[in-house]
Amino acid sequence: MKKTLLIAASLFLLMAITPVVKAQEVSTGLDIYSSYVWRGTKFGTGPAFQPYMEFSAGGFAIGAWGSFSAGDVEDAEADLYASYGFDLSENSSLSFTLTDYYFPGDLWFEGTSHYIEPMVSLGLGSFSLTGAYMMNDGEGDIYLEAGLTAGPVDLTLGGGDGAYTVDGEFNICNIGISTSKEVKITDSFSLPVSGAAILNPSSEQFYIVVGISL
Repeated sequence: MKKTLLIAASLFLLMAITPVVKAQEVSTGLDIYSSYVWRGTKFGTGPAFQPYMEFSAGGFAIGAWGSFSAGDVEDAEADLYASYGFDLSENSSLSFTLTDYYFPGDLWFEGTSHYIEPMVSLGLGSFSLTGAYMMNDGEGDIYLEAGLTAGPVDLTLGGGDGAYTVDGEFNICNIGISTSKEVKITDSFSLPVSGAAILNPSSEQFYIVVGISL
């Protein structure tokens, strides 16, 4: 219960510091992926349906995101998050995100059912750096990631410890290359399509993922 109250307090605090004069926007959508691979690890089997909704105002955003597998082994996820980002200069930015990871099946009001992660991301032109620390029941796992956009291609190099690697020691767990494009369906409608090839050196697994956004 204490952890649940901390989640709520953190989200309300971020809402309170949001400039109310900024334009407000509410968005919702659905992404469908051939499989769900996150930070180098695959969750569930079969295609994954990932709905989301978000309220944003200026650099502030608060929302909900989920993933539900269509295969025989479902690894459902339903997350809440709040973030705030701002420009440091013309080509650099900084953002802070607080995420509450929850996996349906566990009791939502049980504190140990939630994985709380503060994350900071720094953008420097086409280069980005991200650091995150996921906490649950007194334990925590570190994840660090560097990203580079090179034309239509995004390159990712990530490493972590704990649950991110086979032996729990810090190691590279996410090497990825991805791209996206708009597929024209009609003169007035295009479908965003993305694809990624992902290698996890820690688990020695390789994945190819394709998705569409609605």
